[in-house]
Amino acid sequence: MGRGRQKAKATKQAREIKYYTPNTDLSALERELAQARGEAPSPSSDDADEEPGGDWDDDDR
Repeated sequence: MGRGRQKAKATKQAREIKYYTPNTDLSALERELAQARGEAPSPSSDDADEEPGGDWDDDDR
């Protein structure tokens, strides 16, 4: 194969890869994202209620 044909074939393959759009299973994606959100650690209620530096007395500063 000459260089011209080889380059044309490579260009064709690159174009196919670049513009390839597979069929996406959106329901499976939604399930996966829902699981990922459920596993995320939530802040504890104790930490959320305290103000920053609440453990310090005025004398300690």
